[in-house]
Amino acid sequence: MVIAVDFDGTIVEDAYPEIGEPKIFAFETLIEMQKSNHQVILWTTREGDKLEEAVDFCRKNGVQFYAVNKSYPEEKYDESISRKLNCDVFVSNKNVGGHYGWGELWQEIKSISGEDRLYKNESQFNASLFNKISNFFKR
Repeated sequence: MVIAVDFDGTIVEDAYPEIGEPKIFAFETLIEMQKSNHQVILWTTREGDKLEEAVDFCRKNGVQFYAVNKSYPEEKYDESISRKLNCDVFVSNKNVGGHYGWGELWQEIKSISGEDRLYKNESQFNASLFNKISNFFKR
């Protein structure tokens, strides 16, 4: 799947123009998405130096995006056409109903993409996710 993710208020606490503290499980979940071969795009209103700061911050936290403010890496922005994003899922704290948390989001992504079928039941899936997150913090 192609998953676009907002930065301020979604990956990190909203502190624009500064970079806020990472949201709980945000980077762990983004890393798991990439390990599962999802293409993760950073889609943010940040630009210029502030955009580079966000991209560098994510890179330092283990996340290298498939594309940044583009649907695919080679895309060239053309002001004469809509800057609409081509993705399967868009993750933002501005979603209707808000962003319900990275753990819940990851379970939803796995369900949508069919990855949850790798487990016999939901408790096995939840145990696997818990172990992955726990192992991350033990590093």
